[in-house]
Amino acid sequence: MSNIKIGGVGAYLPPLVVTNNKISELVPTNDEWILERTGIKERRISEGENTSDIATKASKLALERAGVKGEDLDLIIVATITPDMFIPSVACLVQSELKADNAAAFDISVACSGFVYALETAKALMKSLDYKNALIIGAETLSKVVDWTDRSTCILFGDGGGAAVLVRDEKQGIINSYLKSEGKKGDALTIGAVDFNTPFASEKNIKNKNIVMNGREVFKFATSAIVRAIDGVLEGTGISLDEIKYIVPHQANMRIIDYVARKLELDIDKFYLNLDTTGNTSSASVPIALNEMYEKNLIKEGDKLLLVAFGGGLSYGATIIEW
Repeated sequence: MSNIKIGGVGAYLPPLVVTNNKISELVPTNDEWILERTGIKERRISEGENTSDIATKASKLALERAGVKGEDLDLIIVATITPDMFIPSVACLVQSELKADNAAAFDISVACSGFVYALETAKALMKSLDYKNALIIGAETLSKVVDWTDRSTCILFGDGGGAAVLVRDEKQGIINSYLKSEGKKGDALTIGAVDFNTPFASEKNIKNKNIVMNGREVFKFATSAIVRAIDGVLEGTGISLDEIKYIVPHQANMRIIDYVARKLELDIDKFYLNLDTTGNTSSASVPIALNEMYEKNLIKEGDKLLLVAFGGGLSYGATIIEW
């Protein structure tokens, strides 16, 4: 049976750049304080484009580069925690825009780990259902769920989307994945949904619709989860970290990546980082980084990359791919 590999990547970032200095006009902070604690200098923020708009723009570029038309897609998976609405899914909205009438389309909600989960989900479906082409998207408009008066969270997040087209190929593509969750720690990072406010409810349950995060708990989880995911995805493959050209991590916080690099005794240059200009874009961060690497000609055919992410759920995972 043929292998499943990435045939093309694309990304889209809203044009509005919001610097740390701009954030300091909203909450008591400054550029130095944010940069020292996060490594973030600026982020892109939507001025009205919703998640499906961002996802569609990233997808069109990925399809063009892969030489695949919308009507040739068998599957569309969107990883997002900020859908336009509950139904239809973002994937179905993108399907309509791309005229991908032959595709199955659905969303998954795995927060920042979403793109890694979506890759393995698509690979499995392509093999079990004999699909030829799939479109995998990580897209977010986190600005609409951020509390812009909360200094601890509003400095972190940005909007954007990235996409990858998966195709069948005789060459090796997706080599191995490692996916795990720790639901008992889920309350460390939450976004509320619809309130339980019916005539039949014993008591009203009004939820916070903004991102609420226990930064200390998330940091503690992330630093150990990344190491476990990297070790887990390499196990049994015969591949060593020396053979990995780049580790492409979820772009959340520079302190997390620094800690992991020291723990694994790796040079920080082994990690591809762009969080200084994008901020934390959740499920979009890994594909946005992949697209940037492609556009900078940093990856060549045959290079091995290790994608690793962690996020709400709490969830984490890693995938090794050969370009």
